Amino acid sequence: MLQSDSQKASPYAGWRRRLYLMLEPTARESPGLSITNCIISGLILLATALTVLETEPVVRALAPSLFVTAEAALALAFLVEYVARVIAAGEDPRYRGLAGRLRFMVSPWAIIDLLAILPFFLTMGAVNAFALRLLKLIRLLRLARLGRFSNAIGDLYLAVRGRRYELTVSLMVAVALLIVTSSVIYVLEASHQPEAFGSIPRALWWSVATLTTVGYGDVTPVTAAGQLFAGLTAIVGIGMIAMPTGILAAAFSDAMQKRREQAENDNSE
Repeated sequence: MLQSDSQKASPYAGWRRRLYLMLEPTARESPGLSITNCIISGLILLATALTVLETEPVVRALAPSLFVTAEAALALAFLVEYVARVIAAGEDPRYRGLAGRLRFMVSPWAIIDLLAILPFFLTMGAVNAFALRLLKLIRLLRLARLGRFSNAIGDLYLAVRGRRYELTVSLMVAVALLIVTSSVIYVLEASHQPEAFGSIPRALWWSVATLTTVGYGDVTPVTAAGQLFAGLTAIVGIGMIAMPTGILAAAFSDAMQKRREQAENDNSE
């Protein structure tokens, strides 16, 4: 009797296992994506491109029904994928059973998957234009779903997590520089340009634009002392931008090197 029960359950278990291997990148023994995930990645890029193009009235007017039809087809495809992932998640010991499936559904990637398809169903028949645009904007989360297929995203997460102390220090330095520079430029320029530099919060916009080396030019000092200080601030801003960039670049390089060494060790074994 027990043997017959296992034989009855084995076809479903085998089918679910194959589905899990097709959808879960970390379950594959060979490097690269499965054909299924390659197709899903292509659909995500297509859906994102359509979302971007749809915001242009001229393009949308050329074939308005095309966007609606394509969005419906893509939403249906992603819904099928989402249900398939929930079913296949049972192959992971963490997500077995009903409680495990619910745990999977509230995991970060599963939430992104759900948020990426909800707007289509929530905006059907919507009349509020702003709410419609806001919900449709969530569709761009589809692009974030590509992160589950990339080892580089994991390396970036590990890099940020490993250097969180250094990044926190650089953030504190940046905040301090913003406060100091906006305070100094307030003292130098407030009497000459009260609308732009009449308070430290007003001067803060200039500090942000200057220290980040963006330099919009909509607000500029007019006094000699203010212009001299602006030049010094711009130079300091180069270092402020370079500091977290260097930290992240070094951390990301270390993470990639560790992954390569791990791959070489796995191949040698």
